Amino acid sequence: AMQGLYWFPYRTNAPRPRAASPRTGSIMKNKQVKFLKQLLETPSATGTEIAVAELVRERLAGTADEIQTDVMGSVHARLSGTGVAPSLMLSAHMDEIGLMVTYISDEGFLSVSSVGGVDAAILPGMRVDVHASNSFEPLRGVVGRKPIHLIEPDERKNVTPIDKLVIDLGLPAKRVKKLVMVGDVITFGVGFERFGRNMAVSRAFDDKAGVWVAVRVLETLAKEGRAPGDFIVAATVQEEIGTRGAITSAYGLNPDVAIAFDVTHATDYPGIDKTKHGKIVCGEGPVIARGPNINSAVFERLVAAAEAEGLPYQIEAEPGVTGTDARSIQISRGGVPTGLVSVPLRYMHTPTEVVSLDDLDATVKLLARFARDLDEDACFVPGMGDAVTEGDGAGAESAAQMQFDETGVE
Repeated sequence: AMQGLYWFPYRTNAPRPRAASPRTGSIMKNKQVKFLKQLLETPSATGTEIAVAELVRERLAGTADEIQTDVMGSVHARLSGTGVAPSLMLSAHMDEIGLMVTYISDEGFLSVSSVGGVDAAILPGMRVDVHASNSFEPLRGVVGRKPIHLIEPDERKNVTPIDKLVIDLGLPAKRVKKLVMVGDVITFGVGFERFGRNMAVSRAFDDKAGVWVAVRVLETLAKEGRAPGDFIVAATVQEEIGTRGAITSAYGLNPDVAIAFDVTHATDYPGIDKTKHGKIVCGEGPVIARGPNINSAVFERLVAAAEAEGLPYQIEAEPGVTGTDARSIQISRGGVPTGLVSVPLRYMHTPTEVVSLDDLDATVKLLARFARDLDEDACFVPGMGDAVTEGDGAGAESAAQMQFDETGVE
């Protein structure tokens, strides 16, 4: 085993895929929704992603050719390619926002701090799960706040800071102090539910929706036809506090090409300024980012893949570095040509994040097609070749690039 990596005993060398027996779409759909629900409802506040990592390993154990977990806790699952072509890493983060216990009062109430970007305005009155060190099951807690009757009129419009809120476990102080330790994490006490027209609501779609997509892309390639180059799922950790898992995964895996998957802000509900944030609509397909954090050839190939599959897609402007794994992957080692694909998400970083399940399905098809279309002549050096080439043009472009690399002369 490599230093710093733990190789799991069920590391696999799965055979090449055989034709699968036909199954009805409804059975597969229900199975996939069940897995999505399982991911979303498994707690994984930043720094405590172990349980979700185990789900990913178990799910891909019989499909991936190789599974490893690095010292940070990120899971890497590799599906070998059919030939010689660029390796592709698809990154999605397993962690979710939450709270952390900072103090236990003499009365048994918990003071907390945020883990990731938690909006203090949404917390009062919320039910939460306290993942106590000395309890096998999460403890139910409620975020307490003085009732409106006891708040001075001039204070009613103010947002209570997180460090002024307390969590009530409904237990005697002695019992609380026996079960809970400073540093224990807390997650929102809600789960997955379908509603409306193929919509779903849950905490932690950011970014367990991405983990689901990444797993499904690997499974789709294994079943329906592998990519020419290696395909690697990188289920990363600690994105919510600075894309830390992506930094180490990109460095350790050193892929030829990478796609980061995350959620992005839907702007299809009242109060969002489209002139500032663009038009991003739930149910109208995956979102392909464009900007300096994105390799232009990767962007064009993603668009070409969507059009080749007849998939709806949306384009989002990202004029600076993005708040995703892409920001770190792009500048790993000597640089990695990186793209960013998202699904629209309403009400990000709340307990009621909303996505369209149709968008998730379409994203799987888009990324599987992108992976299959990566051939050995693909060029991602800006100005050195077309993003999508055909026929003799691809060979000529590759030869021109090789000449430049060897002589410095175009």
